Amino acid sequence: QLLLVQSGGGVVQPGASLRLSCVASGRIASAAAMGWFRQAPGREREFVAALDGGASRIEYAPSVKGRFTVSRNNRQGATWLQMNDLKPEDTAVYFCAARKYSNVATRTTDYDDWGRGTQVTVSS
Repeated sequence: QLLLVQSGGGVVQPGASLRLSCVASGRIASAAAMGWFRQAPGREREFVAALDGGASRIEYAPSVKGRFTVSRNNRQGATWLQMNDLKPEDTAVYFCAARKYSNVATRTTDYDDWGRGTQVTVSS
């Protein structure tokens, strides 16, 4: 099992940027595919971005493609989600997640370990 510790988030105005961090420790953290998901009030948790163990394959949700960038440093066990040009509809609790496997996935059920979540609020 991986322990995922998240940081970042906050309240920003539309058009601003934020970077979320997720540090993993435990089994072979560098082998795990990592994902970012978000959940707005009253809505189901949805996929945002993911990358495989080697960061060679990356997937984004259409709603964030071109604005968000996911990256990782396996030596540090860290994954980041850089969010630019934030919009009010990006407001949600953001979760990082890890798989037992190294291939990228986009469903919540594909992930085994989850961070506690961090709030991102975009409001003028």
